[in-house]
Amino acid sequence: MKQIIPSLIGVLALLSTLGPQLSTAFAQGGLTPPGAPGPTMKTLDQIEARTPVSTAPFTISAPGSYYLTTNLTVSTGDAITIATNGVTLDLNGFTLASTAVSATGYGIRLNSGLRNISIANGFIQGGVTNNGSGVYSGSGFAYGIYYSALPPTPVNVLVSRVSVSGCQYYGIYLNNGDSTVVESCTVRTVGSYGIFGSTIKSSSAIDCGSDAIVGDQVSDCRGESSGGSIGINAVTAQNCSGESVSGYGIAASAAQNCYGESVSGTALSASTANTCYGFSSFSGTGLYANYTALNCVGRSGGHATGLYATTAQNCYGYSGGSGYGVDATTANNSYGVSSSGIGLRCVGGSGGTGIATGCYGYSGSSVGLNAYIANGCVGVGPTPISVSYKYNMP
Repeated sequence: MKQIIPSLIGVLALLSTLGPQLSTAFAQGGLTPPGAPGPTMKTLDQIEARTPVSTAPFTISAPGSYYLTTNLTVSTGDAITIATNGVTLDLNGFTLASTAVSATGYGIRLNSGLRNISIANGFIQGGVTNNGSGVYSGSGFAYGIYYSALPPTPVNVLVSRVSVSGCQYYGIYLNNGDSTVVESCTVRTVGSYGIFGSTIKSSSAIDCGSDAIVGDQVSDCRGESSGGSIGINAVTAQNCSGESVSGYGIAASAAQNCYGESVSGTALSASTANTCYGFSSFSGTGLYANYTALNCVGRSGGHATGLYATTAQNCYGYSGGSGYGVDATTANNSYGVSSSGIGLRCVGGSGGTGIATGCYGYSGSSVGLNAYIANGCVGVGPTPISVSYKYNMP
């Protein structure tokens, strides 16, 4: 105890000498604030100035961002007109509708020659129906989203996540102008074109009186035409499904991983087809490749050709009647079957240029395999093989 007391006395003496210095170090001024605290958060207008749209008809005449605040219905004419460049329109999950007794006007109308337009997130709804025979009539809008057909065509237009239904004519029509994109959209029951744009992705157009989907680049899409038009009409089609009653299921310059179906028309037609399937259930050609078919299947339920190609490689063709199973100028490792016609035909032009290599042909009542030159092939039928020159064959 005697040792602790002197130590405490020394510590207290040291603190007494530091006290004035510590009080000086912590003394930074008065504690009274200079004024009321100011706002620290930005308003929505500071982040993104947006204009609400709560009535229709409504015309957008100034660039900017607009959004619907509720469902809007018109009794005639257009719901929304975009009349200037640089517009973003967010339907915000709401619906534009029309109760016009006879279909008229536009859900969203784009004036001629606009650029930098974005439309997204909502529904456009009319009351037009298909009577089951391809006749469309009823109430509502004539057009869903449509640009005025006068040139110039629109530039940099994006339509995404919009559903259009029950219109007398076009669903989403942007023509194939420069940089027009439609993605993740649906169209159902329109009397003419379903979706028409430059690039179309992950979209669906069903029950369309004319071509269901028309574009330069079409991918991951489904299109169904109710009449004699085309399900998918594209320069390039990838991972697509197209159907038509009497027209082409799919028509493209290049088709890859696609499925085409038609009742009485050509199911799938392309200059080049890669890993595609075409099925015509009644009287049309299953798959028609003007140049090359690779890893493809074509089937015709009637008397037409199952698969036609200038060059067929690793392909299968079937005809349910008197058509050719496979008809090609050059066929490699391909398989053709016909109920009553030639199973696999590879004759070529009038000069006899057709070459079949490693192929198989079957016919129920005709020639199994018919070729100008056949190498390592097999034919089965009443007349198994009819060739001018054969190699590595019985």
